[in-house]
Amino acid sequence: MAVLAWIGLGANLGDPVNTLREAFAALGQLPGCRVLTSSSLYRTAPQGPGTEGQPDYVNAVAALDTTLAAPELLEALLELEKNFGRQRSTRNAARTLDLDLLLYGCEILDAPGLHLPHPRMHERAFVLIPLAELAPETRIPGRGPVLELLNALPDQRIARIAD
Repeated sequence: MAVLAWIGLGANLGDPVNTLREAFAALGQLPGCRVLTSSSLYRTAPQGPGTEGQPDYVNAVAALDTTLAAPELLEALLELEKNFGRQRSTRNAARTLDLDLLLYGCEILDAPGLHLPHPRMHERAFVLIPLAELAPETRIPGRGPVLELLNALPDQRIARIAD
C-alpha cells in the first residue's frame, strides 16, 4: 500500500539550483517511489552553529507516493545523497545535497536514526514555506497545522527563486 511521504531537499555547494532539479528527478527513480509534486526553490540563510561563512542554501520539498517502509525510504535517501557527493563531516556542514524524510503518512516514530515527523521541521521556514505552498492544510503530527506553525516562527531569511 502506498504512503504519502514528504521530503525536504537542500544544498549549498556546487550548483544547488541544478542539484535540486536533478534530485527531484532522482527521487522519482527510487524503487517504489513516484514524485507527486515539488515546491518552488527557495534561497535561505544557513542556520545553526558552525554555519558562519557558508553560502546560502537552496531548499524545497517534494511529495512522494511510496511503497517503501519508512526505514527503507530513509536508506534510499541517504544513498541518493551519497550519489550526489554528500560527505558527512561535522554537524551543519555545507553540503552538496541534503534529503530529509519530513513526514511519512501520519506516522510518529522515535527510533535510532529515524524520527517522524522530522524533529525540527516545525522550527524551519525553509521547510514550512515550501510545504505550505503545496499543501497548506497539512498537519504535522504532534505539532499542529503547518500554517499555524509558520505564523508562530521568528523571522527567518527566505526568498523564492524565480523559475
